[in-house]
Amino acid sequence: MRRDQLAQLYGVTTKVLVQAVKRNIERFPEDFMLRLAAEEWQLLRSRIVTSNPTRGGRRYPPYAFTEQGVAMLSSVLSSPQAIAVNIQIMRAFVHLRELLTSNKELARQFAALESRLNQKFADHDDAIAAILSAIRELMNPPATKRRGIGFTAKI
Repeated sequence: MRRDQLAQLYGVTTKVLVQAVKRNIERFPEDFMLRLAAEEWQLLRSRIVTSNPTRGGRRYPPYAFTEQGVAMLSSVLSSPQAIAVNIQIMRAFVHLRELLTSNKELARQFAALESRLNQKFADHDDAIAAILSAIRELMNPPATKRRGIGFTAKI
């Protein structure tokens, strides 16, 4: 998210947000916050129609925050809205953890059910194979031995 969007979300001015970040810079490692590269800033500048850099306006590329940085910002700022956002973020994390736990339990139950079904199918496969074997034997009876004509002695 861009810092102006975050400032609006937390109910503070952009200046207050930047000051809070600079005062607590140790809370924002590279994976929480980054500065846009010059070419990224130029692309963004053309999209958001900022003022001419030679006549005022931003002189430095803005910060961009990852989701962890957004969560950290909510704990650094002290406006009532920032506190409310921080509470909602914490509740969302708890809810996600609960979902992950329930999904693990559901996956475990599904795996147990699947293994029981596979065992039943294996038993059925054995029974079906025995039935098919018996049917084959009935379809191809062994040749009966014919008795020879006359008297033959078994020697």
